[in-house]
Amino acid sequence: MAAVEERLAELGLEVPSVAAPVAVYVPAIRSGDYVYTSGQLPFVDGELTITGKVGAGVNADEAQQAARQCALNAIAALGSIVDLDDVVRIVKVVAFVASDAGFTGQPQVANGASELIGAVFGEAGQHARSAVGVAVLPLDAPVEVEVVAEVR
Repeated sequence: MAAVEERLAELGLEVPSVAAPVAVYVPAIRSGDYVYTSGQLPFVDGELTITGKVGAGVNADEAQQAARQCALNAIAALGSIVDLDDVVRIVKVVAFVASDAGFTGQPQVANGASELIGAVFGEAGQHARSAVGVAVLPLDAPVEVEVVAEVR
């Protein structure tokens, strides 16, 4: 078993099937030594795990778990382009959080994605990050995560 898959197994996870696009785009694309994922929603088996705005119906802990699922889906998208053990570094993670007007905990929500990526890729999972509050996301998802990875 490959190292990344072993780490996922230790966490009780496995790489899911790549989430089907909800519009006209591909889940990930390689350009040179980089793979860029499209924004990943918290899909499990083709269904959103949760919907709504964080701070109004979705609490921060639920949103953090949704961000973790988004990151797992981003890992699947990466794995559809390259062998996951060929990831040299996760360069950047962007987390979009559909937020109620008074919610300011976007960085803590994004930690769900960052912590999973760190656990899976180790030192290569240390990344730059943005956590952005937005009014609404596709399909009323509370979180969307995209990843840029350097690969061999």
